[in-house]
Amino acid sequence: MKSIMITGVSSGIGWSTANLFLSRGYMVFGSVRKQADADRLQEELGANFYPLIFDVADLKAIQASYLEVKAILGDKPLDCLVNNAGVSVNGPMAYIALEEFSQQLDINVLGLVRVSQTFLPLLGFDNDLPKGRMINISSGAGRVTRPFMAPYAASKHAVEAISDGFRRELLDFGIGVTIIEPGPIQSEIWNKAKAESAEQINKYKDTPYERIYAKMDKAVQGMEGAALDASIVANLIYDIAEGKKNKTRYLVAPKKWLFWLAIHVFPDKFLDKMFQKQFRHLLQDS
Repeated sequence: MKSIMITGVSSGIGWSTANLFLSRGYMVFGSVRKQADADRLQEELGANFYPLIFDVADLKAIQASYLEVKAILGDKPLDCLVNNAGVSVNGPMAYIALEEFSQQLDINVLGLVRVSQTFLPLLGFDNDLPKGRMINISSGAGRVTRPFMAPYAASKHAVEAISDGFRRELLDFGIGVTIIEPGPIQSEIWNKAKAESAEQINKYKDTPYERIYAKMDKAVQGMEGAALDASIVANLIYDIAEGKKNKTRYLVAPKKWLFWLAIHVFPDKFLDKMFQKQFRHLLQDS
């Protein structure tokens, strides 16, 4: 039986991916931070799902889970590692709290490194095990930075660079590394974003961005309305894990052509004006 380890499986891309791989006969290890989520997922996903309880910021807990996975696999390898866990911290760069920014980077960037370094031996790094694959969930924000999303975008830009580094450094070991760059995806993140939007109205009150944050919930609703189903990403992950797709990175987004143009064709000043126009329109919208 093939095996896959996925971080952050309580909802969204992680849950959809775990469910899909289980339906295709895989043994699935999935990380959550709370025992309640582990119990719920064990009941939802069944016998071949093994919940692991750790926060990607907690190296000792990650290492304990590694030993747990290794014991279950015995002399077999881990076929695929999916680094999916992450959070979204946003705000204007002039005012973003450094503690919040640091937490964003610790989870999205160092968390990925902690998990990858710990689990690499099970992927066949520097040993005789059959070679596995690493799939890192980045974002369209890892290539294009929207206003007020710079902290999150910075973390995903770092994921892009780190993934490129892993891929090139693991070539001689036979371990493949693929980046997936989702745009808006249907998940619990939108409910969190709406709640945070309400909090940020007060947080940025009496700043030059007060009027923008008073309307930010409309921007969030617009992005949520365009969000794609998480199963699209899950199916892509499956095709990569099965060797059916072998590019180094995949963009998954609504209006994919526009993202592609923004990444590869549009000059910075064009994008600057485009985003400026969007937010001016937001302020004018009653």
